[in-house]
Amino acid sequence: MTDSNIAGIAEADFGKAGVSFDNDRPILVDSSDFLFYAALAMLPIDGTVAGPYMPFWTPLSPWLFMAYAVANWRLLPQVWHRFRAFFLFPVLLIALSAVDWCLVAFHRLPALVSLAGVAGALACLCALDMALRIKRLSWRRMLDLLILVYWFAFAVGVVQRLSIMFDWTSVKNFFIHLMSRQYISSTSHWGGGRPQFLFAEPSYIGMHLFGVLLPLIWLVRGRDHKRANQLRVLIMVFAAGSVLMGAGVRIILDSIVALVFVIIESADWKSWRGRLLALAELVAAVGAGTGSMLLNHRLSSIAELGFDGDGSFYARLWQSMGPLVGAAKHPLRLLLGYGAGNLSDATHQGANAAVHVLQRFGLDASQPIRWYTQVTSANMFTMSAYTSFIVEFGAAACVILLISVLRHITSRHAWRKTIVCWLILVSYLYVQFEGYAFYALPLLVWATSLYPEHECVSARHKRA
Repeated sequence: MTDSNIAGIAEADFGKAGVSFDNDRPILVDSSDFLFYAALAMLPIDGTVAGPYMPFWTPLSPWLFMAYAVANWRLLPQVWHRFRAFFLFPVLLIALSAVDWCLVAFHRLPALVSLAGVAGALACLCALDMALRIKRLSWRRMLDLLILVYWFAFAVGVVQRLSIMFDWTSVKNFFIHLMSRQYISSTSHWGGGRPQFLFAEPSYIGMHLFGVLLPLIWLVRGRDHKRANQLRVLIMVFAAGSVLMGAGVRIILDSIVALVFVIIESADWKSWRGRLLALAELVAAVGAGTGSMLLNHRLSSIAELGFDGDGSFYARLWQSMGPLVGAAKHPLRLLLGYGAGNLSDATHQGANAAVHVLQRFGLDASQPIRWYTQVTSANMFTMSAYTSFIVEFGAAACVILLISVLRHITSRHAWRKTIVCWLILVSYLYVQFEGYAFYALPLLVWATSLYPEHECVSARHKRA
């Protein structure tokens, strides 16, 4: 086991776990591995018209991960051995939903979309284990590909920003037609005149930078300093460039939050010097956050006026409030959910109470009233994984998922400072993102399984 101060995750265990950093490992074991590399290449492309719809994004990678898992179905028993609870969890969600489909409603397409997201998360977990542990494909080639495609995504954002600045009509029209929900044109009712790269919307930048790329640094820095540094440069340039190009405010908030966790994770808390340095860095991070509030008009407006200060920020509140209030009015529904695809039913039941609450707080409820009225099963979204999951599957299922993740980490004896920071950061990122199939949580779950099982057993024997 390596020194936890170096990485927090035992990098020396990568070889034992089947994760290869050796140059002589093959890039491909069989032709199905092309699907895995295609899925990696499509990670930053989650907002184009080419992708099938999932709640508020149109990704391609989850479907490719599914295809890869199916193509390697003979390896599923080995994956099952390590992740039984996560295989059984979708069965629980279907069972809960089946009851609700009888008692509440059954909207076929929204239900299928919701459950496809759950299946996509499991497929990502399976694909990672098959490719990296069982087949022992080379990490270096995968990292090279990811670095390349995310630089490409950033370059696309630069082109989009230049087309906005210099009114390159043909370029803008290309991206307007390419993106499923575009933010390029000044007339976009989503908040136009902004680069969105290849993401479903600009607020998803932090999901990729700090849910995918930053954890990869933590995973590989002890074995591949060169690529870890390349990832650091990519993240810093992408985040800073997004802010300078006016992509949105969430990337500012996400960057500050991620910086805090990076400082905490990398600090040497055992020495006085390390603690003082970390505290100084945290103070600087807080100062940067305060400066952002003052310099960014949307953030300063939010700080001054609260929810009334920014329409998008306010929308996050009432989009979640409707279905949550509907669930709160029916304790059994809050516990067990309304069923997959039934977010609109919860919203309709909670709309009047939600409007009343907003008005009691002195907020303008005219837009929420219009939105609640026009909500259907086909157009409903919440922009929060927690809201959607609790309303669809219930608080009980949410607690079971949390326990499953914590139990998995505990069973592998994987609790380290890095894991704690990683877990909290991932939990934060899903607050404003409802895509169940996103890769941050499966990557965390898979990474914590890297500790060899025989070492876990040995550790238990030593304690006994």
